Amino acid sequence: MKTSLTKKQLSLAVACALALGFASGVARAQLLPAQERQLWNDVSQQVWMNAYGECWHSATGPAPAPNLVCGPQPMAQYVAPAPAPRAVVAAAAPQPVYEKVTLDANVLFDFDKSALRPAGRDTLDDFVGRMKGIGSETITAIGYTDRIGTDGYNQTLSEQRVAAVKDYLISKGIEAKRVQSSGKGESQPTTKAGECEGATSASTIACLQPDRHVLLEISGSRIKQ
Repeated sequence: MKTSLTKKQLSLAVACALALGFASGVARAQLLPAQERQLWNDVSQQVWMNAYGECWHSATGPAPAPNLVCGPQPMAQYVAPAPAPRAVVAAAAPQPVYEKVTLDANVLFDFDKSALRPAGRDTLDDFVGRMKGIGSETITAIGYTDRIGTDGYNQTLSEQRVAAVKDYLISKGIEAKRVQSSGKGESQPTTKAGECEGATSASTIACLQPDRHVLLEISGSRIKQ
């Protein structure tokens, strides 16, 4: 009987202790700020956590305030990495190219004449256009004649013809000192031996037209357009 009473008294004491603990917890929860009521704390107000670092929550009170223990933490804003600077590749400077411009025109003069034909002027205009930009100080001009006439006469005629060409080039803005001119008479015909045979006639004169020519040449470097 005595032992049984002691057990009842022990059970009653445990029940009273639990009731007092619960009442104390409720009273303490009422004293804590509303934002902390959902977390279980010990007497020193240390938040209870399990072995995984997770907090123990009660079923009462609002959600934890930001930045508090076990509360929602502010999310870091994603910052996109700055784009890598683009390499600037400088365009290669154009390199000068060596060129030679040649004109061997047999349309410049009529038979036994040193005055330029209209077609001859057009041909020289084309030559002047093609030589622009070439870095050369010298333009070579050589005049020729056909074989009709004496050597002396043809030598003089060839010099007159090349002089006419030089004067025309100067009129187009080319410096006189750049043009080196000379006449070679009938010494270097364009026609081959045996061609244009016979006495002087209209057909022979027409056949010998290639021999009445002037050779122009300029060479040097220029930037390719």
